[in-house]
Amino acid sequence: MPTSRARQIYVGAGLVFLILHSLPFAIWAMHSGALLLISPDMSENRFYTPGGTVINLAIFAHMSLGALLMVFVPLQFWPGLRARFGAYHRWSGRMLCLGSALVGLAGLAYIFVRGTIGGFWMDIGFGIYGVLVCLSAGQAIRYARKRDFAVHRRWALRVLVLTFGSWLYRLHYGVWYFFTEGLASTPEFDGTFDLVQNFAFYLPYLLVLELWLRREARTA
Repeated sequence: MPTSRARQIYVGAGLVFLILHSLPFAIWAMHSGALLLISPDMSENRFYTPGGTVINLAIFAHMSLGALLMVFVPLQFWPGLRARFGAYHRWSGRMLCLGSALVGLAGLAYIFVRGTIGGFWMDIGFGIYGVLVCLSAGQAIRYARKRDFAVHRRWALRVLVLTFGSWLYRLHYGVWYFFTEGLASTPEFDGTFDLVQNFAFYLPYLLVLELWLRREARTA
């Protein structure tokens, strides 16, 4: 078993690795979200809805806030942060959970108004994802307010996993296309791989987390 100090080093290194590897995507998402508001020509932006000011603001919030969350949510788990900087952890946690809920709600609003490029099954998969983001963020705040920090931590970890869903979705595609040149994937996102991807960018990771949490509880 690693010592407490070694465990802190492993956790810190893992968080840095996660942030740095997802940072290019976070920058792209922030840039793409900003273009929805500042670019004079939206004809090439598939997220833009002509005349849809509210839904354009929603997808801007979804993409831009989501990008920020990928940088700041992992920092909430930095070893020793809660013990040393309790007030920062509490207030930033509230803001990040609120931001996560807004990201989820904005994504759900976009799906409801515009639908996804992949149609029904992508709507369902991404819709469930959005609901889980909102649920996890709400439960994390709820149990923190109840001072049940063990349960709060479990929900916060679910928020962490879900925060990186969009990045993992694209990472899966990058790896798949590299090795198979896009086998079972279509431009309409209705191939077998595409259909699996509608759920595979978050459900397997949540399952792994749940198994780890159960194992942790048994060995505590």
